[in-house]
Amino acid sequence: MLEVINGFLSEKVLIVLIVGLGGYFTIRSRFVQLRHFFHMFAVFRDSLKSSAGQLSSFQALMLSLAGRVGAGNIAGVGIAVTMGGPGAVFWMWVTALVGMSSSFFECSLGQLYKRCDSDGSYRGGPSYYIQHGLQKRWLGMVMAFLLLVTFGFAFNGLQSHAVTHSLQDAFKLDPTYSGAVLAVLLGLVFFGGIKRIAKVADLLVPVKTLVYIGVTVYVIVLQFDQVPAMLMTIVRSAFGLDQAFGGLIGSAIIMGVKRGVFANEAGLGSAPNVAAVASVEHPVAQGVVQAFSVFLDTFVICTCTALLILLSGFYTPGFEGDGIALTQNSLAAVVGDWGRSFISVALSLFVFTSILYNYYLGESNLRFLIGENRAALMAYRALVLVLIYWGAIENLGTVFAFADITMTMLAFVNLIALFLLFKIAMRVLRDYDDQRAAGIKTPVFDSSKFPDLDLDLKAWPANPPAAAVKADVESQGVPAAQR
Repeated sequence: MLEVINGFLSEKVLIVLIVGLGGYFTIRSRFVQLRHFFHMFAVFRDSLKSSAGQLSSFQALMLSLAGRVGAGNIAGVGIAVTMGGPGAVFWMWVTALVGMSSSFFECSLGQLYKRCDSDGSYRGGPSYYIQHGLQKRWLGMVMAFLLLVTFGFAFNGLQSHAVTHSLQDAFKLDPTYSGAVLAVLLGLVFFGGIKRIAKVADLLVPVKTLVYIGVTVYVIVLQFDQVPAMLMTIVRSAFGLDQAFGGLIGSAIIMGVKRGVFANEAGLGSAPNVAAVASVEHPVAQGVVQAFSVFLDTFVICTCTALLILLSGFYTPGFEGDGIALTQNSLAAVVGDWGRSFISVALSLFVFTSILYNYYLGESNLRFLIGENRAALMAYRALVLVLIYWGAIENLGTVFAFADITMTMLAFVNLIALFLLFKIAMRVLRDYDDQRAAGIKTPVFDSSKFPDLDLDLKAWPANPPAAAVKADVESQGVPAAQR
């Protein structure tokens, strides 16, 4: 029954939601992800700054990348290529392109409707913009429950299963023991709260990302003369024009969209939970940063994995096997047996930080559902650790199907909410663009311009200090009359 439901949702609902509504957001915003593409790098540089006691925009980015860059970038790409052929990679790109727009708006709204806690820290996400933007608390609770179940429980089991079985294949480690060690290490971080999770993400995410990209790029460079032809094969296969993969066009679209969403999570409502905790001058600034993370996740890391597989010579049409083994053997075919060990170690780092992110999403939405309840929080942490260990030693076919179903339901609720709040998001975007057009390098959000919105004035005060804005304008050489 799960297979039937999952097939319908994946083949009908998910593609229309992700590509359809993502395309709508892209067109209505005049391709915001392309208009602001180079601006992303400037915002990314500025995001390194932080306010005292608050998470910086950079730390929020590292947290979101901790979740986006996970098993989906290695195992997920392998599965997509195995079941959909090279053309699946093209549809992953399409999903990411429109997903950058969806992520931009969901993270901007997450910032806009965030709330300030009693200790001065921020909390937000889709449940908050559904409650305070659409005035539908009940729907926000449905969203929070789906996020809790999907990320806090199901995805953590899948990630644990992927890494322990990879370690078993590469180093002959028994999943019973590696699963226990993984649970213990994660528990030490869980009980340190969001700031400890952010510190671990700050350390591991750049390292794991740069090292993995470095090795895969090295392999691609070794066979660079084949890259143009392989890119052409990817595009031709996506439309059934390559004879070897002509029969896989349907699978290519389905697997490309499905695994693309699993890899970059754009539109699922997960990234806004961590985007909202950052201290920024304007909600759109965090939307720009998070759109950049989708680009890095799919166009860079997933493409590196795909080219690694397709150029290795190990993959052939009709290949039967799991995505992890395909990626491991593809690297080993080029660099030798150490390639299997490298993929396993890389996957371990990817999964470790991804589980931290998943855990935080679950905790954040548990707090939305029941408030501050220490006993419930301790029980949640214990249950997550149990499921991580269980995922390491069990067959997760049923859990995978269940996770795909709840993932599609997440996309449905979140993207419909984005559609209903799109006019508000566009107002905030215009405010940002107008300030930049006036020569303000770092736009500042003034909540007094939006009196009709249910905003937290502690998070977004009215009439913020204008001195910094004035100095910023003057530093750009804007004439006094224009100022």
